[in-house]
Amino acid sequence: MTTFVDRVELHVAAGNGGHGCASVHREKFKPLGGPDGGNGGRGGDVILTVDQSVTTLLDYHHSPHRKATNGKPGEGGNRSGKDGQDLVLPVPDGTVVLDKAGNVLADLVGHGTSYVAAQGGRGGLGNAALASARRKAPGFALLGEPGDLRDVVLELKTVADVALVGYPSAGKSSLISVLSAAKPKIADYPFTTLVPNLGVVTAGSTVYTIADVPGLIPGASQGKGLGLEFLRHVERCSVLVHVLDTATLESDRDPLSDLDTIEEELRQYGGLDNRPRIVVLNKVDVPDGKDLADMVRPDLQARGYRVFEVSAVAHIGLRELSFALAELVAQARAAKPKEEATRLVIRPKAVDDAGFTVTREDTGGEPLFRVRGEKPERWVRQTDFNNDEAVGYLADRLNRLGVEEQLMKAGARSGDGVAIGPEENAVVFDWEPTVTAGAEMLGRRGEDHRFEAPRPAAQRRRDRQAERDDAEQEYDDFEPF
Repeated sequence: MTTFVDRVELHVAAGNGGHGCASVHREKFKPLGGPDGGNGGRGGDVILTVDQSVTTLLDYHHSPHRKATNGKPGEGGNRSGKDGQDLVLPVPDGTVVLDKAGNVLADLVGHGTSYVAAQGGRGGLGNAALASARRKAPGFALLGEPGDLRDVVLELKTVADVALVGYPSAGKSSLISVLSAAKPKIADYPFTTLVPNLGVVTAGSTVYTIADVPGLIPGASQGKGLGLEFLRHVERCSVLVHVLDTATLESDRDPLSDLDTIEEELRQYGGLDNRPRIVVLNKVDVPDGKDLADMVRPDLQARGYRVFEVSAVAHIGLRELSFALAELVAQARAAKPKEEATRLVIRPKAVDDAGFTVTREDTGGEPLFRVRGEKPERWVRQTDFNNDEAVGYLADRLNRLGVEEQLMKAGARSGDGVAIGPEENAVVFDWEPTVTAGAEMLGRRGEDHRFEAPRPAAQRRRDRQAERDDAEQEYDDFEPF
């Protein structure tokens, strides 16, 4: 049964926001207490967080679908809905988050590093929050926004200082077992190592980690053997160690050809040319292995490699090798640039940035005008189209934002189709412009019947005065017996 997985496709769904509540306060002797509908709660986020106790992506291989909880709807009495609970998914150190196209979204290195893979939806406002001086008792509330739905790919790249690379059965597992406390599986057949093994080595004052990468064969960078699955674990290492078998039983192999083959695979994989290399001639405890090591050592040194003759079985040359690796690791750490605190870059929007765009699309028949922008699309998602008052509120917001003005500039006319949102999920309606000039209310030139309409307060004063006049007239007309 598979116990190590280093690449999975994860389907995450954030929680939906709760709907706002449309409610009116009702109490004895207070029939019109005003709106008291609460806001909906925020949907929960899906967050990927590095946890040092997690070493594999196996859990997500078996359960790739994860969802956060939804926000609760608001209630009457100004009670807001409860926020949805965030779903925190622990991942191993060194996990890379990619989208389906292969673009890197986040590189999670270091305990506690987190990334919001899917963001929860906003909660809708209740009618108490929508009340204003002009709209004293709204009969509607805003709907909660749906949470994000995303498909992401998680790839684990082992975080180690030193990587042991070489052919299968070259002795990499044996070497890491004697250099550290790691206990990998060791056997005398190829591809014994099926997963990367990590070990911690202490050499003087330097402590570093060493990784045993599964054996590589010709064509590994194109997917042959296990190489393509685990070459990614070499990317983060500071030092590469070529473990060459000097006691191989295969007649067509020798340490120099093995080195050239592995180097070619690393070159084709790419991104590893600047890593320092060390060559380890392993199994020198075997007589033929010692003779072969003495033969190839001058050629390797002529190529510029530092060569160490070791034996994992007889514990020969291990101390010198561990201290040489510690020296290279210390140099790599010293050359590494200092980590600086992340700077917050604030990019204010331009003064003339309306936050939306209006484009004309000719579909072969009637023209269609598409509105794209964060605010218009969010407002449409939060509108209950079964409520006429809510639809009118949306129209007012779009008008204040300047959508109608831009539609007129784009050439839209009454009755033309307008779509708000992306093509696959848009709200389409026939546009009827809102008239705000008031010219239609004018009569003959120089006349405006709006001035003839009495104001409410003045009308009430006139009505009371008329009632008093009628009462006085009745009194004057009264004739006693």
